[in-house]
Amino acid sequence: MTNAKTILWVSAHPEPQSLTHQLRRDSITHLRAQGHEVLESDLYATGWDPVVRASDAQLPEGHRFRVSADVRQAYLDDALPAELRTEHEKILRADVVIVQFPLWWYGMPAILKGWFDRLFISGFAFGKDPDTGKRLRYEQGPFTDKKALVLTTLGDHPASIGPRGKSGEITELLHGILHGTFAYTGMSVLTPWALPSADFTKDYDQVRESLLKKLDQLPTETPIPYRPQFTGQYTDEWELVPDIAPGETGLSIHIDNTDPSVVRGG
Repeated sequence: MTNAKTILWVSAHPEPQSLTHQLRRDSITHLRAQGHEVLESDLYATGWDPVVRASDAQLPEGHRFRVSADVRQAYLDDALPAELRTEHEKILRADVVIVQFPLWWYGMPAILKGWFDRLFISGFAFGKDPDTGKRLRYEQGPFTDKKALVLTTLGDHPASIGPRGKSGEITELLHGILHGTFAYTGMSVLTPWALPSADFTKDYDQVRESLLKKLDQLPTETPIPYRPQFTGQYTDEWELVPDIAPGETGLSIHIDNTDPSVVRGG
């Protein structure tokens, strides 16, 4: 197929017979049947270690561990542990990065947070161009050729993650990963797919079809229009300039709502 992509599917659920994994298996089968190449990182199945350690930088015993600088140097020296290099290769190959997880305490499971902590390191996912000093983040990030999609199941009622919901509108609830991780590294971020009241799912076929429909839109869906950092919309202190959304506050001001043709997250 002409729109065939390489997709990295990262999943984080400890139970192979869970709803999360059933959806993962059916979705990957669907994507492959459409001609996409799907790379997989099932973090619990592979026993992923989420903890950043001095061994990530291959430091000798007794050396003071400067986390960012030492891991960056290990990356530049091609001296990272094999499991990190393997995951980096998957990320680099991917046109689309999909992360799937149950929402625990309003965040991702620790094993997935540790996947980002160990892999999205300076020099690889952000930093500065060593020759020009250009900051590599947001619209200048190293992953501007990639899309990102979050799939999550959660216990909240549907209205709870809506615009007036107690848990917060879904793109704001997931702001840390959507904007602070994916958009920060340059990726185009798609509106997340969320299944509320997941523990009370009665019609699996309906849920599966909803997710497959979302996946079918990967080539054409309009990303969330997060504001670029380096075009004059932010001050040198990374604060939105006063004449944009004057008087407004909160996470939503970092989405450019000036184009009425853009479909918003929610």
